[in-house]
Amino acid sequence: MKQNVVINDKTILVTGSAGFIGANLVYHLLSIPHVTIIGIDNLNDYYAVSLKKYRLGILDKESEKHPDTKYHFIKGNIADSKIIFHIFDLYHPDIVVNLAAQAGVRYSITNPDVYIESNLLGFYNILEACRHSYDDGAKGVEHLVYASSSSVYGGNKKVPFSTEDQVDHPVSLYAATKKSNELMAYCYAKLYNIPSTGLRFFTVYGPVGRPDMAYFGFTDKLRAGKIIQIFNYGHCERDFTYVDDIVEGILRVIQGAPERKIGEDKLPIPPYAIYNIGGGHPVNLLDFVDVLQQELIRAKVLPQNYDFEAHKKLVPMQLGDVPVTYADTKALESDYGYCPKTTLREGLRKFAEWYKEYYM
Repeated sequence: MKQNVVINDKTILVTGSAGFIGANLVYHLLSIPHVTIIGIDNLNDYYAVSLKKYRLGILDKESEKHPDTKYHFIKGNIADSKIIFHIFDLYHPDIVVNLAAQAGVRYSITNPDVYIESNLLGFYNILEACRHSYDDGAKGVEHLVYASSSSVYGGNKKVPFSTEDQVDHPVSLYAATKKSNELMAYCYAKLYNIPSTGLRFFTVYGPVGRPDMAYFGFTDKLRAGKIIQIFNYGHCERDFTYVDDIVEGILRVIQGAPERKIGEDKLPIPPYAIYNIGGGHPVNLLDFVDVLQQELIRAKVLPQNYDFEAHKKLVPMQLGDVPVTYADTKALESDYGYCPKTTLREGLRKFAEWYKEYYM
C-alpha cells in the first residue's frame, strides 16, 4: 500500500538541481501551482559548469512564467551539514528528492574521494536532516525519494535486472556508494520511520545531458573527426531511458510514499521501497550509435556524406563497465502506472537538435 502524498501547497527540496535529471525535474515541478521548490547544487567542475548554469538559466526563465510557484536556488554542497540543516530549518521541506551525487563509473576509479564525500557523507546529511524534521512532534518529511543506479547490479548475468536480485558484488566504487545509499535509507526508515523510495536509474539520455555520457562523448568526437571507441567489440547493450520518461516516473513516485505500519513487535515496519526506472528495452550499442549518427546528420551536426565506418573502433571491455543493463520495471508499472513513451529515435532526434542549437 502507498500513502498518498499531495504535491500542491508543499515545499519540495531537490538536491542536484543544476544536474541533468534534477534540472528537468524542477522544470516540470514549476508548472504545478502553489508549490515551493528549493534547489541546491554545488556546481562542481566534473563537467562544464557553463552547461549547469545554462540549465539554471532555463529554470529562472521558466519560473517567471509561473507566479503561483516559488523557486529558490542555493549554491551549496550537501556534504556541508550546516547548509543542509539551515535549509531544513528555514524551509521545512515536505518532500525531498535527493539527486545530488558524484556520477560516473570510470571517474570513481581514479577519483574516489569525491564519491565518499558526496554520495556517502552528503546522503548521510540528508538522512539526518529528514530524521530531525520530526523533532518536537513536527510533521516532518512525508517522502524521501533518492537516486540509486543500475550500476548496483554489477556483473549480474541474469536479465532483466530485478530489484529482487542480489547486488552484493559491485564492480566500481560508484556502484558501491549507490548500494550503500540503499542500505542507509533502509536503516533510517527502520529506525526513524522515514518513508523512503530509491530509484535505480538506467542510462538516462536527452538534450542538455551530461557530457561524460557515451552518446554525448560520441557526438563531440564524431563532430571533431576523431575516432570513437565502442567497448566489448560492440557486444554491449544498454537500457536507454529518455529524461522526460525518468522525470514522469519520479513525479509519480513522489506522490505515493511507502505506508507507515507497526509490526507485531510494536516497532515500525520500514516504510521503504526500491524500484528500477528504465526503458525496459535494451539496445545494442552499435545499433544505438547507428541511430545517433543518422540523427546527427539529419540535424546537420555532421555532414551528409560523413564516413561513419572510418571513425569507429571496436575495443575490449573497460575496467568497471558491464556488458548489459536491462530493467525489469514491472513493479513500477504496477504500483505507479509508469510506462516510458519516448522511442530511441525520438529521444536522439531531440538531443541532436539541441546539440546543434547549443554548440554550433
